[in-house]
Amino acid sequence: MKIDKIILEHIKMPLLHPFETSFGKLLEKDFLLIRIHSGEHIGYGESVALPNPTYSEETTGTIQYMLDEFLIPLLFSNKIEHPDDVSAVFAPIRRNNMAKAALEGAVWDLYSKQQGIPLAKALGGMKKNIDVGVSIGIEKSTEALLAKVEKFLTEGYKKIKVKIKPGYDIEPLQKIRERFGYDIPLMADANSSYTLDDMDRLKELDPLKLIMIEQPLSFDDILDHAKLQKQINTPICLDESIHSAEDVRKAIECGSCQIINIKIGRVGGLTEAKKIHDICIKHHIPVWCGGMLEAGIGRAHNIAITSLGNFTIAGDTSASSRYWKEDIITPEVELSAPGSISVPETPGLGYELNEDVIRRYLLDRKVYEPK
Repeated sequence: MKIDKIILEHIKMPLLHPFETSFGKLLEKDFLLIRIHSGEHIGYGESVALPNPTYSEETTGTIQYMLDEFLIPLLFSNKIEHPDDVSAVFAPIRRNNMAKAALEGAVWDLYSKQQGIPLAKALGGMKKNIDVGVSIGIEKSTEALLAKVEKFLTEGYKKIKVKIKPGYDIEPLQKIRERFGYDIPLMADANSSYTLDDMDRLKELDPLKLIMIEQPLSFDDILDHAKLQKQINTPICLDESIHSAEDVRKAIECGSCQIINIKIGRVGGLTEAKKIHDICIKHHIPVWCGGMLEAGIGRAHNIAITSLGNFTIAGDTSASSRYWKEDIITPEVELSAPGSISVPETPGLGYELNEDVIRRYLLDRKVYEPK
């Protein structure tokens, strides 16, 4: 795989609606769009870090630095025959998983285009359609929350995820159950906002019959989650604690969770995401694909990985119009049926760039060529 040049474009786009979690409120998202050129083909990648180091230690700024100083030079100076080689090349660099994933994702897209196959097929995916859900942030009022839940249920989304934090947890979830019943697939995402001191409070979730509570305890914890899982009936799903297949092995051995959320950026790329998927199959642990408020290219990567067989729970990859007035891809990601998105069948990601939208929100552009 001969790489002719790499282009980084820094883009900042306003979110269609403010999105609030226990980390704070987001009004816009900035990210890096990566283009890897090789002959007639171009592979696309997208960084997914948040503007501030709240979800993880990475930001768009740290990713740009890592790409500029370390990862792009490493990619140019090593022979890449297959996208799996990228993980080995980047292995000496500790963490910085979102930076690695952004560049590796573009290599995967490039490779699948060179092979003339969809990225989903290159990854081993078999599904023609994927089930999708929505993630709802912390709302100003219960009525505003219930209105959103009703809207998304009407649109057919197959999982409702509600962000919670101490002081905003039991009551809003109870109101959803009272209004819509216990048949809707409902989960809570705590984003590490509780401790074991909140055990009694977390036990109050059990009667609500949630499909899971995501990452209730510390972002770097595995042991305390195992203690909590023994005390509550609600399945725990780990998110921020999982950065590698090795983390998954430890979490399963400790009994820390019953479900794993796979985010491509958090685990360092598609190759590691596949490894986690395969370990979870062996241990009968279902997985699903989480979201990071991705624009179209990141969203397309999520669709591709979700085509693998053990993604049995609807993920967060909803339609582009859920978050953006206009997306950077064409066509935009849309529901092909209620609660479902079709997996593209054309080579690569299956989406093209909308250059007009990119120019509108472009902050900076840099071109790299091998020396």
